[in-house]
Amino acid sequence: MIDTFKSYPGLNYKEDWKVVTMLIGMNDICDYCKNNTLFSPDNFIHYMTKALDMMMEEMPRTIVNVVQILPMKPLREVNKPSLGCHLQKRFCSCLVLPEENSAELQKLEEMNYEFQRRLEKLLHSDRFFKKDFAAVLQPYLTRAEPPRLPNGHIDLSYFTADCFHFTVKGHEELAKGLWNNMFQPEGKKEMIQTFSEPVKLICPPKEHPYIYTRPVTSMSPVSFMQELKHFSVTMSLLSVVALFNPL
Repeated sequence: MIDTFKSYPGLNYKEDWKVVTMLIGMNDICDYCKNNTLFSPDNFIHYMTKALDMMMEEMPRTIVNVVQILPMKPLREVNKPSLGCHLQKRFCSCLVLPEENSAELQKLEEMNYEFQRRLEKLLHSDRFFKKDFAAVLQPYLTRAEPPRLPNGHIDLSYFTADCFHFTVKGHEELAKGLWNNMFQPEGKKEMIQTFSEPVKLICPPKEHPYIYTRPVTSMSPVSFMQELKHFSVTMSLLSVVALFNPL
């Protein structure tokens, strides 16, 4: 990814602002029961920290949106008569195969929450913040329920044939939730409860047309605003942002 940025046509790597969006960790949870050391929260945080350290070291003028892992249990209800859905029982067997209310499923739910908790702890600090770099936790998926039809069944139009990834329709809603979080300060970031209704986009207010970056930990309101103004990116700069989005 870093090499792609460096060679991207028309991008001034050192001077242009760049936005990276990361949503990762669900596959680790899917495989947790197969190897609870390799796919542990400790390992997840270890490699996430290494990745962010590398970006902070090598990528000037960069904002990293780290999207919080979503609650995965409802994915058990995503079923289509497709080969992909059948294969899901193999590549995400730790989630799909356990019986409802089983100890195995309860353990996986606990790991899901632990991944969320550890990721929040990692990002709610000053570790990944300097004058030209910030990694920001965008928490809008923390409690999000999948879209449902009026009869209560999962709306499968949001999911691809593999019953795990999102279609364009699903990505549109994820993108709107991300956009909203980017322009909301820490402590006031919107938490989506369900995707059954379309996410309503917000417009940044004229008095504060910036992406929020600075964590509020151990900072006074005055120092927070000073740092925010020092490292905020105006809306006009978004036209020159290079976007890498693996959602």
